Order: sequence, then structure tokens, then C-alpha cells
Amino acid sequence: MVGGRRFRPGEGFGRQLDEHEIRDEPPGDEPAEPAAGGLVDSAIYIRGHRFASPAGLAETYRCLQEQDEAMAWIGLYRPDIDQITSLAREFRLHDLAVEDAINAHQRPKLERYGHTLFVVLRAARYDDVREEVEFSELHLFIGPGFVVTVRHGEAPDLAAVRRRMEADAQMLEQGPQAVLYAILDQVVDGYAPVVAGLENDIDEIETQVFGGDPNASRRIYGLSREVIQFQRAARPLLNVLDALAAGAGSYATDEELRRYLRDVTDHLTQVVERVDGFRHLLQNILTVNATLVSQQQNEEMRSLTAASYTQNEELKKVSSWAAILFAPTLIGTVYGMNFVHMPELQWHFGYLFALLLMLLVCGTLYLIFKRRGWL
Repeated sequence: MVGGRRFRPGEGFGRQLDEHEIRDEPPGDEPAEPAAGGLVDSAIYIRGHRFASPAGLAETYRCLQEQDEAMAWIGLYRPDIDQITSLAREFRLHDLAVEDAINAHQRPKLERYGHTLFVVLRAARYDDVREEVEFSELHLFIGPGFVVTVRHGEAPDLAAVRRRMEADAQMLEQGPQAVLYAILDQVVDGYAPVVAGLENDIDEIETQVFGGDPNASRRIYGLSREVIQFQRAARPLLNVLDALAAGAGSYATDEELRRYLRDVTDHLTQVVERVDGFRHLLQNILTVNATLVSQQQNEEMRSLTAASYTQNEELKKVSSWAAILFAPTLIGTVYGMNFVHMPELQWHFGYLFALLLMLLVCGTLYLIFKRRGWL
């Protein structure tokens, strides 16, 4: 970190100007959530101290030209094309970098255009209320004597970075490279709450899975997408930091800043490794959930099959007894018609014959159904 956490006063960052050499200006606040797009904060720094706070880009250009060894730090939030064009004309920014800054939706990367460095960062923020990860994009133009930040989202909190830098003049005196590394540190540090939030979500999903929650699959899928997006934001940043470290010698980067850069790289490596672990863990959880769902479905099918078998057995018994009882009913119905010319009506043993016939038919049907296992 900056502002006393990783850089301490008196570690060889250069001479600090006397108070009468710097014109006192109130530090500007760069709101994390400006109401509208455009210029958020613009400041001129001389040897680590805020010298002026121009109200517009034109005044910033004029102050920068009038002061030797000055650095301009311009913060923009979703600027319009005219503002980007003005900056490109003043600082001779490359057309491809300007086009990327206007269109946004870029992957984290680092491009060198002569003496100008163009860096794209993807910041992340965890929303505790919605339990979702929000991603935003930040573009930086770093050149001799100027830093331009273009935010296309609410994160990171560049106001906090500016306050920490202004509180540590020796750090800020290192110039645009120090600002770049401080912003990188802010972005990487912002990943820590996101990792914690994702870890908590995974713990909740494990409880849902083993609790038999039917909505677990949907949440696993949604969280997997967030983890993949987080990977796309964090992993390419390792290449950016490696490229900065590789070019540190060529651009005479201060040794303390190099140690600072390595520390940021270490933190980012830990984040990437944990996020990779989250992705593998979610894949395993999804597999386990599919297995549990399959087992539950098999149990339900087994229960339905058993219930169906029981119903069939009961239906066989009911049908068998219905058939057995139907036989005497049919015989009794026939002989109960009372027709005059009907066999056995006048026979002395007719009644006994009808009863024996009923018993014979019922007994035969009973034996048949019993042999078949229906009774």
C-alpha cells in the first residue's frame, strides 16, 4: 500500500520542497460515484505536492506548460469524445489507445506507444446486498509529466488513491510511475473483498446442495459465471505486472517502486490461485449436486414404482373378488327372471343345483386366481 503502509518517509524518494516553494491548494476529492460523466478532478503536482487545481482541461494544459518538473493528474469518469480528443491532441496519445478508451469493453492489457503507456484494468466490487460481483473498467494513459485516468464504472475508488498519494509526498514525487503502481495496488486490494464474498457464497451453496435445495443448480451456474469473469479480470493483470517489471530497468524505475510492484504481483498471484481453486471447487460441487439430484430422482422413481406395484396388487385382489362375486350374481340373475318356460324351474332339485353351481364357479375362479398369485 501507499501512504505509510508500504512506503515510509525518509527512504530516499528525493528532496521535499520547502513550504514557501509550494503554493498551498486544498486537496481535491475525486468522488467514487460522480453524478455525471466528465472531468472529476485535475491537479498539478510539483515534487509530490499539489501546486494547482485547474477547473478545466485547458487550464490544466496551461499550468503544466508554465511549470517545470510538474506532473498533471487528470481524472475522468465516462468522458465524452470531445474531452478524449482534447487529451489526445495535447498529450499526443495514439489513435488505437484513444479508440479503446472511448469504446471500453477491453481486456486488461498494457501497450507502449513511444513514451506513453496505455494500461487497461478491470476492477471488481462485491455487492453484499445482491450477493453479486460488479466489474468496471479503468483506462490509464501514463506519459512524461502526466497521468490520465478514464473510469467506465464506479470502482476503483481513485479518490482514496489520490488522498494516500498526496499524504505521502515522497511517494508522489516519483512521478507518473508511482501513481500507476498505486492504482494497480488499489485495484488488486479491491479483489480481496470479492474473494471473501465468493468464498462465502460457495459455503452457502454447499449447504444448499447437501440440504436438497432445488435452486442450488441455478445458483452454482450463476456463481460459476462470476468466477470466470473474475478470472478474466485478474489473470491477464499478471501479464501487465510482468511487463512493467520487465521494463523497469529500461525506464529507470526506482528500486523501491520495483519492490512495490513485486508486492502487488504477489498479492495478485494469491488472488488468481484462489479464484482458480473456486472454479475447480464449483465444478466439483456441480458434479456432486447432479449426483445427489440423480439419486433423489432414483429414490422417487423407486418409491413411485413400489407404490404402483402395491396398487397393482390391490387391483388384482379387487378384480379377482369382483369376478368371483360376479358368477353367483349372474346365475341368480338368470334364474330370477321368473319366465314360465325356463329349465330347472320346476325341477325338485333346481334350487340345490343353482347353489352348487354358484359354489362350483366361485371355487374354480378362486383356485385360478390363487394359483396366479392374485389372491
